[in-house]
Amino acid sequence: MRRKPGPSTIAVHGQPVRRPDWTPVVAPVFQSSTFTNPVGSDETVMYTRYGNNPNQVSLAAKYALLEGTEAALFVSSGMGATALAHLAVLRPGDHLLASSWIYGGTRRLFDEEFGRLGIEVTYVDPDQPRQWRRSVRKSTRAVFVETPTNPLMRVVDLTPMAQIARDSGVALLVDATFASPINFRAVEHGADIVISSATKYLNGHSDIIAGAVAASKPIIEETTRLMQLWGQALDPHTAWLIDRGMRTLAIRMERHNATGMAVAQWAEGRAPITRVYYPGLESHPDHAHAREVLGGFGGMVGLELKGGARAAERFLKRLKLVTHAPSLAGVESLISEPRLTSHSRLTEEERSRLGIPDGFVRLSCGIEDAEDIIADLEQALG
Repeated sequence: MRRKPGPSTIAVHGQPVRRPDWTPVVAPVFQSSTFTNPVGSDETVMYTRYGNNPNQVSLAAKYALLEGTEAALFVSSGMGATALAHLAVLRPGDHLLASSWIYGGTRRLFDEEFGRLGIEVTYVDPDQPRQWRRSVRKSTRAVFVETPTNPLMRVVDLTPMAQIARDSGVALLVDATFASPINFRAVEHGADIVISSATKYLNGHSDIIAGAVAASKPIIEETTRLMQLWGQALDPHTAWLIDRGMRTLAIRMERHNATGMAVAQWAEGRAPITRVYYPGLESHPDHAHAREVLGGFGGMVGLELKGGARAAERFLKRLKLVTHAPSLAGVESLISEPRLTSHSRLTEEERSRLGIPDGFVRLSCGIEDAEDIIADLEQALG
């Protein structure tokens, strides 16, 4: 029986095969919208909008191996991946059962667009398993969960949701962007569809926008059909850049994990910081579960500053190494305020109810030396 390669080997090679002589070690960019077609052939044509450009195909195959699914598809953004993955399993009149601990953009998609399409959404807190089962309807066709969550890094136990999905015969969709398949593979915990913003850890260099969906072949075929119609195909050069980024995914995650832990441990002892959110800390509410299911705790750290919004602004203006910018999971450290970015459409009271008060900042630890990141944070605290 052929041994399955490890995640780092897959991230570099995909499924390793012997290369013919004079094959380029690095695959070229097939920067072409179309390809020659055999005369009289009724096979699907090769056309980049169809998602079958060689760069698109090889990247998807590698990602499917990493997530442990039959197939995968990359599209032009993480939000595109979220939308298409859901529309592949939902129809007008269907009901979606969703976690309330989700990215603000996803919440907007569900609230503003799914209702317009005739899809009703019910939100339930992940720590209320009985409420999840009570919320299932005859029309429920899918369950959606994000883990680890943005921006509190809550690590959701998928077991109750996976059991509900199985009992109801519906799909469980999981957005695991904050973990990457190095730290967490959702299909091993009952997920049917995995969604990721490839802009983040998969690419890792803050220079592209893309999203990915990994699932069974029938679901990816339907997602691909929708992608072709809605026009969300990935550019070949972007696919090539993601592939290049993924070659270092495993080793980058090792560094992100180590740096995230070092920064979180340092932050717990600082007086101006009232609370630290990091699943690797014993103080995190999901620490015990995170130790069981995560291969690493990641590079995302939530910091709640004493003094609210004014204290956060003072702190951010003093930073030199850490860059104040949205997005995350690049090789450089980034920091942002969810009140002005991902959760800006919520009121201060609504954000506080979610555990995101003014003064909360989300730090994405890059791969710089941890001592330098800490020194910059230290001087910015004043």
